[in-house]
Amino acid sequence: MSETVRTWRHIPQRYNLLGSKCLNCGSVFFPKRIVCPRCRRKGKLEDIKFKGKGKIHSYSVIHAPSNEFKNIAPYVVAIVELEEGVKITTQIVDCDPNNIKIGDKVEMVFRKIREEGKDGVITYGFKFKPTS
Repeated sequence: MSETVRTWRHIPQRYNLLGSKCLNCGSVFFPKRIVCPRCRRKGKLEDIKFKGKGKIHSYSVIHAPSNEFKNIAPYVVAIVELEEGVKITTQIVDCDPNNIKIGDKVEMVFRKIREEGKDGVITYGFKFKPTS
């Protein structure tokens, strides 16, 4: 499957923070799951759309990236704990990498992920930026 087709197939997940919530135990998951790992078959999952707000749990500043991301280095990759309790790995944008701290509040934004192929197909998705 081409990357373009794969991108279009996963648009809801790319443009929204969609996960699952177990109606049996209350656990939330990102990305979406079809079976609750705690309750197994006893759990009943429903889709949940996360608010896109959270705080930095951990982070790293990337100074020596792969060739694909050399033009944006240095950049920050972080584990963000969303208000709903799940943790996701994401890039932190619109900031000075030297001013990021654990505990900083962040919110989801849409940004270019990459450009690929001879046609220059641009893939967009979510990233996070600091809030005051």
